Amino acid sequence: MSETITANLPSRDFARTEAFYARLGFETRFRDDGWMILGLGDTQAEFFPHPEVDPKTSWFSACLRSDDIEALHARFSGAGLPTDRLSIPRLTGIFKHASAPRMFALVDEDGSLWRVIDQGDLPG
Repeated sequence: MSETITANLPSRDFARTEAFYARLGFETRFRDDGWMILGLGDTQAEFFPHPEVDPKTSWFSACLRSDDIEALHARFSGAGLPTDRLSIPRLTGIFKHASAPRMFALVDEDGSLWRVIDQGDLPG
């Protein structure tokens, strides 16, 4: 038996979301008017239409665990996203808080927060 959990995130416009994530290296695996699946390596994220989501107040989020966050951060940095604290979209540098694993954050154009977590830094 094999199970998978995927992030389900809002998209104000599938074409814009698809183009944004393509800049980060994601590929389109499925798309119709009501659903879109984008993949990166062995993982994927699913998007649903939500034209009224406000990027400034969005509370949607996902975690992406990686065994090489430096390489993934370098790849995402190639998209030229802003790095300041208020821009949407934006990309942070790699950081570590207290007992949390090393990570960086990505906020997409619809305000969804991705926590990209160093899998090697996780307990157990």
